[in-house]
Amino acid sequence: MENLKALSYDLRKNVVDMIVEGKGGHIGGDMSVIDALVALYFKGMNISPEKQDDENRDRFVMSKGHCVEALYAVLAAKGFFPIEEVIEKFSKFGSQYIGHPNNKLPGIEMNSGSLGHGLPVSVGMALAGKMDNMDYRVYTVMGDGELAEGSVWEGAMAASHYKLDNLCATVDRNRLQISGNTEDVMAHDDLHERFRSFGWHVIDVKDGNDINQLVAAYEEAKTVKGKPSVVIANTVKGCGSTVMEDKAGWHHKVPTAEEYEQIISDFAKRKGAL
Repeated sequence: MENLKALSYDLRKNVVDMIVEGKGGHIGGDMSVIDALVALYFKGMNISPEKQDDENRDRFVMSKGHCVEALYAVLAAKGFFPIEEVIEKFSKFGSQYIGHPNNKLPGIEMNSGSLGHGLPVSVGMALAGKMDNMDYRVYTVMGDGELAEGSVWEGAMAASHYKLDNLCATVDRNRLQISGNTEDVMAHDDLHERFRSFGWHVIDVKDGNDINQLVAAYEEAKTVKGKPSVVIANTVKGCGSTVMEDKAGWHHKVPTAEEYEQIISDFAKRKGAL
């Protein structure tokens, strides 16, 4: 687990390098969600480059597709493609490493980023697995700002109706979106109670940037029968550096040279303190 925590800071650096090289990217949400992706890909899911065509592989949908940089970093660390290629080509003309998930790349199940689509599509994948008597599980990660989309709640109702206990959603609850605080834009009130009322098993993760807590939550979800599970990960936007943390302005931003040096230094200090 300590190795995975250290890895999360290495991958944060890769994300920042991508964004600097590509001159754009959703850096704040990348930093808040990357720990959940590390927990899923290295502990939670049955998925690897060797199994990418296995019909019984677990499925993952990055519903908050604008944070694709974090997904690319984790997929590269998992061996789906070389990180050097991603950093060099990210967001460049003609590159496959575009600013939202591209299912022409290995390891990516669907193009996403039009918010509100990931959960409904994941419901379809999970239902197909039930109908085909398959053992795979389906995972999706949503942003909390995304929950203002009505299609999310249509998907939530369907998942409960069909008793999709092979489905696990994660909400990256960093409380900030491009236009400010989520509670000012579209308040969620008690998000635990809201999902519970839709028939879901709800797992609250107090520190959604703590890999130990996240791994435990995903293991709990696997034990739930008869209903889907949602992990509400209480995260910090821009997690990893005081330059970015809890600042809405870092939703989409390229660090200056000075900011870059401070951010990378912060990553190194936190990794060293593990």
